[in-house]
Amino acid sequence: MNLPNRLTILRVCLIPFFVVAMLCPWVPYANYVAAALFLAACFTDFLDGYIARKKNLITVFGKFMDPLADKLLVAAAMICFLVGENREMPAWAVIIIISREFIISGFRLVAAEKGVTIAASYWGKVKTVVQMVMSVLLILNLRHPLFRVVDRVFIYAAVLLTVISLVDYIYRNKDIMKEVR
Repeated sequence: MNLPNRLTILRVCLIPFFVVAMLCPWVPYANYVAAALFLAACFTDFLDGYIARKKNLITVFGKFMDPLADKLLVAAAMICFLVGENREMPAWAVIIIISREFIISGFRLVAAEKGVTIAASYWGKVKTVVQMVMSVLLILNLRHPLFRVVDRVFIYAAVLLTVISLVDYIYRNKDIMKEVR
C-alpha cells in the first residue's frame, strides 16, 4: 500500500478519536484536541492528494477511498455540531451539507461505472476550505460575541458554497446522467 493510501486510512482512523473529543466533555481540553485532530485529518487530505499527483501514485483504491474519507469526516463533524456543547450549527445547514456529499457520491459512482473520473472543481475546493475553517471555529466554540458573528458568517458561506458547488458539479457533468435510465 502506497503512502497516499495510508494517509487516507489514517484520516478515517482519526475520525472516531475526533468524535470522542467532540462529544465527551470529560476529555481535558476537548475542543483543542478535537480541533487538532480535525486539522490533522484535513492535512492528510491535502497531503495524500499532493503526494499521489506528484509521485504518480494514483490508485483505484485512492480514487474511491479518498473522497469517501472526506465525506466521513465532514459528516462526523456536522453531526457533532448538532449535539453537545458545540450546538451552533442549524440542523437545516447540516442536512444541506451532508445531502450534497451524498448526491456527489452518487454522481461519482455513476461516472465511475462509465469509466469517467470527475475532478474536483474550483467551487468544490473553495467550499472545502470554507467548511474546514467553519468547522475549526465551531469546534473551538469560542464564546466571544465577535466569534459568534464570525461563526454565523462561515456557516452561511459554507451552505451557500455547498449549493453553488453542487449546481456547478451537476451542470458541468450533466452528460454523465443523460444515458441513465
